Amino acid sequence: MTFAETDFVESQGDRKYRTSERVGGLVDCSSLQVELRSFDPGWQVDLTLECTEVAVLLSGRSKIRWAEDGHRREAIARPGVAWICPAGVHESGVEIVGTMPESLHIFLPPSLVGENALSNFEIDPAKVQLAYAGGVPDPVVLHIGMLYRSLLNRPLQPTDRLFLDGIQQALAAHLLGAYTATRWKNRVTRSTIDPRRLQRVLDFIEARIDAEISLDDLAAEACLSPFHFSRMFREATGLTPHRYVTERRVEAAREKLVLNHSSLVEIALDTGFGSQANFIRVFRKATGMTPGQYRTLYRR
Repeated sequence: MTFAETDFVESQGDRKYRTSERVGGLVDCSSLQVELRSFDPGWQVDLTLECTEVAVLLSGRSKIRWAEDGHRREAIARPGVAWICPAGVHESGVEIVGTMPESLHIFLPPSLVGENALSNFEIDPAKVQLAYAGGVPDPVVLHIGMLYRSLLNRPLQPTDRLFLDGIQQALAAHLLGAYTATRWKNRVTRSTIDPRRLQRVLDFIEARIDAEISLDDLAAEACLSPFHFSRMFREATGLTPHRYVTERRVEAAREKLVLNHSSLVEIALDTGFGSQANFIRVFRKATGMTPGQYRTLYRR
């Protein structure tokens, strides 16, 4: 049976991630599948999907090892790290070392991007070929993932479907703009920060998320000048150092909010915002909601 014939009757994630738990998904939407999955450490099945998958980690942290069409790879998965897996790519030997409570997976029909390109961007679908990109920080995919997350586990209303069409258009445009084979090849060949230095910087940020973190501190961890560090960090992560630290603080605050154990003042101090007022301002700008609204919507 081909992918077109299944029309998403079965969960693509259940086929691919059999040792994970599906904790959420879009209801009554046949044009694509969106699943929220929770992963414990373990191995996944070897599989070639007949659809395109876009995955992004929303919470948690893990080392992931895998092979893509026989090429061994390894990455540190943290919130905002994404995978773009075009239809037909074979992934094998997938091992998840840590825990990932919330990983969002979007399964797209193989023709979706091409049709979108033809109708909206006047691009020849025959020339649109997505590249495989694994373990890459992508703030745009993270933002789109959070928008999808807000629609999970409930029947879609007419206004939701209109909103969903807009998200789907934005995702297709982003894939075309960043992950076609030519564009991605040019991106990965640029010089960037050494992975070991980058990991030292990321570990430093995680260890001091509740404290003041300066550009000089981060550059010193990477053994680079602040100027060169800023440029190379942005090439590696897609974010400036300041933006990355801010987004990590927002993500840490999200995790504390859903547990519903601490006050807003305590969370503000524990995540390095300094004050409740600054916390509310930055959190609202990043998520479109106040911390209180986010807690009400997502608390466990």
